[in-house]
Amino acid sequence: MSYDARRSAESLIRGDVKGIEPYEPILPLEALSELSGVPVNKLVKLDGNENPYGCSPRVRRALAEYPFYHIYPDPLHRELQKPLEDYVGVGQEYIVAGSGSDELIDLILRIFLEPGDKVVNCVPTFGMYPFSTAVCGGRTVTVPRDKAYNVDVDAVKSALDKRTKVVFIASPNNPTGNVTKSDAVLELLKTGVIVVVDEAYYEFSGQTFALLVPANPNLIVLRSFSKWAGLGGLRAGYGIFPSNIAELVRRIKMPYNVNAAAMIAMRESLADIVYLRENVKDIIDERKRLSSMLKRQGVLTPLPSEANFILCRVAKGNARKIKQGLEKQGIFIRHFDTPLLKNMLRISVGKPEHSDALVAALAKWEGG
Repeated sequence: MSYDARRSAESLIRGDVKGIEPYEPILPLEALSELSGVPVNKLVKLDGNENPYGCSPRVRRALAEYPFYHIYPDPLHRELQKPLEDYVGVGQEYIVAGSGSDELIDLILRIFLEPGDKVVNCVPTFGMYPFSTAVCGGRTVTVPRDKAYNVDVDAVKSALDKRTKVVFIASPNNPTGNVTKSDAVLELLKTGVIVVVDEAYYEFSGQTFALLVPANPNLIVLRSFSKWAGLGGLRAGYGIFPSNIAELVRRIKMPYNVNAAAMIAMRESLADIVYLRENVKDIIDERKRLSSMLKRQGVLTPLPSEANFILCRVAKGNARKIKQGLEKQGIFIRHFDTPLLKNMLRISVGKPEHSDALVAALAKWEGG
């Protein structure tokens, strides 16, 4: 009898994994340069909601001076616990650091999902929620937001059943930029399901649910250092969990999930909050300026945003063609063409010169 190792191995793969659609990440600078033919230092990268000012100078110095990269990092992230406690305003027992909030999303679903359990996803929103649900063997239940992109609480409640374990709410929401009202979150908490509020863009809105976690055993809040602190490349995040769930997360996570460089960067960022908040203020000011310029120009119609990006309807032209035209000039933005985001573009807020270059390039479409 012949033995076909490839076919045998193929038969052992989880059936549900074979059909998973991969998450579509943004391209790095080098790939964008090759795509457009524009040198890296001339690119205007407004597609990833990254911080154009980068990290704190303290972070750069500390990373350069650290002598122990050959030693495994602290698996309990002890040097971060007190700074995070002071920053968030809740006790250390509620806080767990992660390799970006993406890792924490995965760990939450590993804790709560049995195969076939359900996760409610309020679209349009962050694509990692259904992706991680599928990887963890769960089923995504899609509940559209209303016309203003607010969470439809009644529709979410109607979608819940015995197999529903988790509801994800991004606030501010990506890609729409709006925050979720506290009444909506409090109403969903009454259902008893786990409500995860993803606050990756919290620093740009100032609204948080973190202080409610200790009194609500089914509320989890996720945060990121990628946006406000400019640490996207280091994968640095944390979650605020009910203490019993926090302990489970610590128990099942990989031992050295946050590397030494990320921990140093998080610690030094929290020691340089005044500097970073000035950058956040500059981004908020530029968000307002860019929105005003786009409104005056009339090619795009910007929606209100409380994040570091602006979602725009296309008033003149076609979103895909505009995106492609901008790419040829080395300007990169995000294009959406789903039923709830038909012919729309998302623009990350950069520096003033980036906004000026974008608006100048859009002038081609001013005539319609």
